[in-house]
Amino acid sequence: MPTILGVPMQALFGQLLLGLINGSFYAILSLGLAIIFGLLNIINFTHGAQYMMGAFVAWMLLNYAGLGYWWALILAPVIVGVFGVVLERLLIARLYKLDHLYGLLLTFGLALIIQGLFRNQYGVSGLPYAIPPEMAGGQRLPFMFLPNYRGWVVVASLVVCIATWLVIEKTKLGAYLRAATENPTLVQAFGVNVPLLLTLTYGFGVALAAFAGVLAAPVYSVNPNMGADIIIVVFAVVVIGGMGSILGSIITGFALGLVEGLTKVFYPEASSTVIFVIMVLVLLVKPAGLFGRAA
Repeated sequence: MPTILGVPMQALFGQLLLGLINGSFYAILSLGLAIIFGLLNIINFTHGAQYMMGAFVAWMLLNYAGLGYWWALILAPVIVGVFGVVLERLLIARLYKLDHLYGLLLTFGLALIIQGLFRNQYGVSGLPYAIPPEMAGGQRLPFMFLPNYRGWVVVASLVVCIATWLVIEKTKLGAYLRAATENPTLVQAFGVNVPLLLTLTYGFGVALAAFAGVLAAPVYSVNPNMGADIIIVVFAVVVIGGMGSILGSIITGFALGLVEGLTKVFYPEASSTVIFVIMVLVLLVKPAGLFGRAA
């Protein structure tokens, strides 16, 4: 079997695929975080819990309503996004003019409450969620076996990330959003409902987390701790890419997933810490992040 730097090619590409899948989740989650922070200036620590809620809503739709994966991919982000809208109107909207620390503490507390409620109801052992029949099996490539569903995860996350970036950076709606964060009074004078715009922005960021949760449900077991396990890494991704940088969060998410996969091949002991080592190095050289702008 051909080798690269002493590693069998099949093992190397297999780990790169796993890294790319992890990177897909990092990218979508960090994109949602970047949107909420960049446009609303809220550090949304509830993001991991909302990712977990997306997976659980998919599981509930299947087991309680008989609605499968494809329905869940549409309905779960909407349901969790509506939950985010209510959260924003009742609690988070009160914090926009305060220091970032207040938003972080509030959302951290909410994350613990949500996680505790699901843990109390469903335990921590994890609930299975089957891969949709249309995505069963895989493709045998010359250098590796590619499961269909894992390929779908990468493609779906790429499409969602690029589409979101295009909407925010290249459309009139995106221009309104960016302007509303810079000068809400002026934007309101042009007849734009700024509070509604901010509410929908938060809801959309939450819906992205839920979408990632549905994608993750067949890959990992659905359990209350799945958000807590990934959110710290995602925050590191956001910091490396640049807080509030939409494009930075996408590129950095996929890139760091690949770096993590390579590390598992060549130095497995460092695979759980490599992203944090990179974060420290980036902050030493460029505190605003790779794609961030200095204040």
